[in-house]
Amino acid sequence: MPSLLSIGATYVLLRWTQREALAGTCEANLEPLRLSSSGRVALAGIAVTAVVLLAVSAFDVPLGLPTAILGALTAIVVLIQERKSPVPMIHEISWSVLPLVAALFVLVEMLDHTGVIRMLAALTQAGAAHHEATTAGWAGAAIAIGSNLMNNLPAGLIASSTVMQAHSPERVIDALLIGVDLGPNLSITGSLATILWLNAIRREGEDVSFMRFLKVGVVVMLPALVLALGARILIG
Repeated sequence: MPSLLSIGATYVLLRWTQREALAGTCEANLEPLRLSSSGRVALAGIAVTAVVLLAVSAFDVPLGLPTAILGALTAIVVLIQERKSPVPMIHEISWSVLPLVAALFVLVEMLDHTGVIRMLAALTQAGAAHHEATTAGWAGAAIAIGSNLMNNLPAGLIASSTVMQAHSPERVIDALLIGVDLGPNLSITGSLATILWLNAIRREGEDVSFMRFLKVGVVVMLPALVLALGARILIG
């Protein structure tokens, strides 16, 4: 129920906020584009990667190395097939994102070593023991906002470490998951996917400013978050 409410609310509000941009007509009778052989190789690489990641995750194996290996192999096969130099592709990689991601994980380790996560775990455990529903609501809202302040990668890691140490009940865990999933819809700093997406469209000459994204995010994210958290808390 919470997922259906959040998806439905997000769709309706996005449709409403973007009604002017979506108005008009679409071109018809266009010549269909055929996927090139290199495109088929890339598609097959993505499919294989998805299957391998599902398999290794089932055995609780870290996903980073398999993803890197399969991505590199797919790129190599495409480059060999097209007989192209890898230099242009390397230049297109968003290298600036790598230090950002590394710094985010360093931040999580710092919080762990300084005792901040233990403090959060103690607060969560005490709150859940006193009033589980209220704690779930505040936890979900806090992690949703925190995801925009520090990105949802470290926010999710902090939340995971917190609930493991606090032995939190399922309702609190679900509320945190809702916050980590929906919170990043508020601003461009919320998720790595948004940052990568912005880098991609900027290379094509387009841009979405922080305030423009935020204005839509406030209207779309907050109601979806309230509905999803409310439904999960009431389900019990």
